[in-house]
Amino acid sequence: MGVTKTFILMTGLMVIFMFVGELLGGVDGMKTAFILACGINLFSYFFSDKLVLAHYKAQRVTEDDRTGLYQIVRRLATQANLPMPKVYIIPDKVPNAFATGRNPSHAAVAANQGLLDLLSKEEIEGVLAHEMSHVKHRDILIGSIAAILVSAITYISRISSQSSKNRRNALLVIFGVILMPIAASIIQMTISRTREFAADEGAARLTGHPEWLMSALSKLDNMSKQMPMQRATPETAHMFIVNPLGNLSKSLAALFSTHPSTEKRIARLAELKKGL
Repeated sequence: MGVTKTFILMTGLMVIFMFVGELLGGVDGMKTAFILACGINLFSYFFSDKLVLAHYKAQRVTEDDRTGLYQIVRRLATQANLPMPKVYIIPDKVPNAFATGRNPSHAAVAANQGLLDLLSKEEIEGVLAHEMSHVKHRDILIGSIAAILVSAITYISRISSQSSKNRRNALLVIFGVILMPIAASIIQMTISRTREFAADEGAARLTGHPEWLMSALSKLDNMSKQMPMQRATPETAHMFIVNPLGNLSKSLAALFSTHPSTEKRIARLAELKKGL
């Protein structure tokens, strides 16, 4: 399913690029846009994870890591029958975490320093089990590629709106200023909400303790309401376990939130706990 969604995303980006290219430059513009879209898709497949990790200044840790992060991830990888992913720490005081990579054999798990400082070992394990579930479900490729595609769509939106001012093209105005940002938000929303619930359940079953993740989500949500991550961007927000941009649940922006509400996630985990 993840592979299918990734193919649809890549194809959608190509269609959007070609449409804008035709509006801006006719047939030649469409050809140029097609080549550009192919290049972005290829680059995204192989390098999207590295770009995201570099953006957040993630620092790789090894077996000598004294925080215990590496050891927790190794234990979870063994329990989930997965290859050992690369492990990173992001030097940010706001607690959060994400997983990235193109497949389980080329995966990476990153946790903010704030998460290690705030949570207990059990809560950290619950969060990392959530991220390992993303790896097992092969969500990481689509999440990483979506970050690049949404960035590309945002860029197209700006070009469309600016070009339309010179050409006075009403279609470009509508497409660039209104439809493109909405399309970017919908892409993030559709790939994130359902997969977060699935990863929560996967974490609960992997650890056997849903309450660990429940407690962690509550703390992370409280912190996210107080301050956003320093280098957080809307294009990569969907990759994190909680929204790094802050809580949007009480505004109209919740319609395009990249994450389901923490209350709903905790409620589902509570129901799952009864079953376990």
